[in-house]
Amino acid sequence: MRTAASRVRVGVESGGTAPVVGGLVALGPLLAADGLGLGVAAVSEPGPEPAGPAEAAAAAAMPPRRRLEFLAGRRAARRALRAVGLDCGEIPRSGRLPVFPPGRTASISHSTGIAVAVAGAPGRDLPLGCDLELRPLPREAARLVLREDEESLLADAGLPPGADAGWSVTELFSVKESAWKALTVMTGEGREGPADSLRGLRVSPREDGEDGLCVCLRADPARAVRVRVVRVGAGAFSYVIGRAGTRG
Repeated sequence: MRTAASRVRVGVESGGTAPVVGGLVALGPLLAADGLGLGVAAVSEPGPEPAGPAEAAAAAAMPPRRRLEFLAGRRAARRALRAVGLDCGEIPRSGRLPVFPPGRTASISHSTGIAVAVAGAPGRDLPLGCDLELRPLPREAARLVLREDEESLLADAGLPPGADAGWSVTELFSVKESAWKALTVMTGEGREGPADSLRGLRVSPREDGEDGLCVCLRADPARAVRVRVVRVGAGAFSYVIGRAGTRG
């Protein structure tokens, strides 16, 4: 389980979007070390225009706030791809899912007016998944996310005084969201995953003792990924860094 030295944080000293965006952007080198590109965008950026007719058509059918989130997510995805040396034009969608050009893919997440995306470097044939949660979840939400065999991971689960090793409900929720994106199958209607949703995934400490967590499908434990989580103020940003039992 993690220690105080291994915990990764993004400090948010004041309110507003800019400090959060800046803190997330500063994580770029951390993701690059894992062969990943990071993109961050805010809905408040001036001139949020679609990158092509397919994006424009999709955005036009959305309510105003959802339209801004959608376009911010596309900008974040293009920035993540550029971070790994890949250009990308417009990103249309099929149903609710983004459709990337051949050889390009990214995972996108939104929270409170900020979008993040994580892309894999060329030749990195590994699952992708990321999640941003800037609104902290109450402790009572744990029963919707965790099963009994996971509750010992929580920060208030009887840890010794001063131990900086527990995880918040928000962090564990975010970790499972990232893993769910990486472990589920995309279809034209959305994603096909565990019937029990996030409770159909099991999260546990990494056996190698390094920072982050391991998440597997309860119905198929061999399907598992490693996830790193970063505390962002009272929220969390998490992303899949590879398959469990492998490096990279």
